[in-house]
Amino acid sequence: MNAPFAKVYVIDAKGHLLGRLASVIAKLALNGQKVVVVRCEEMNVSGSFFRNKIKLQNYLRKRCISNPKRGPFHFRAPSRIFYRALRGMIPHKTARGEAALGRVKVFEGVPPPYDKMKRMVIPRALRVINLKPGRKFTSLGRMATEVGWKYQDILTTLESKRKVRAQAYYERKKALANLRAKAVSAKAAELAPIKEQLAQFGH
Repeated sequence: MNAPFAKVYVIDAKGHLLGRLASVIAKLALNGQKVVVVRCEEMNVSGSFFRNKIKLQNYLRKRCISNPKRGPFHFRAPSRIFYRALRGMIPHKTARGEAALGRVKVFEGVPPPYDKMKRMVIPRALRVINLKPGRKFTSLGRMATEVGWKYQDILTTLESKRKVRAQAYYERKKALANLRAKAVSAKAAELAPIKEQLAQFGH
């Protein structure tokens, strides 16, 4: 991904395929870019729900028989499932890989302050672009809920409140933009000679 360097990329994971998104973010992080991924529970995985659930349950069975406390540790939250996939694409046992993972933050929902920041998508990881129409897919949130993630209802409540606030902000912003446009058009005749003078000076 040939992306310009920014202070931080806030990526909305809704509708993205897990593996493709992880590969893009891994490369960005290794190149020194800070990345925040929000709405991990809305991420998609190709394949039917039943197939993906069986694969996830096979993974959850893997443990140290003599002492399960030693790991591996199976996190149930969608953000941690994604983080685990991302970690596999980064040499996390080296200093460079550890630093790269430190540049990545993952969240369910859109917590502050990222709810007031511009979010972006990664076209090459979007399901609608990469998955053939008619193919089955499942959401990461549903899979996580099936294996023990307990915060789906809480997150749904918080997200509905956030969307109401976002809609109110958007309506207010639109109204102010309309007022500004009307004010500019009302004073256009008065400002015309001033604009002509400024144009002579290259403004």
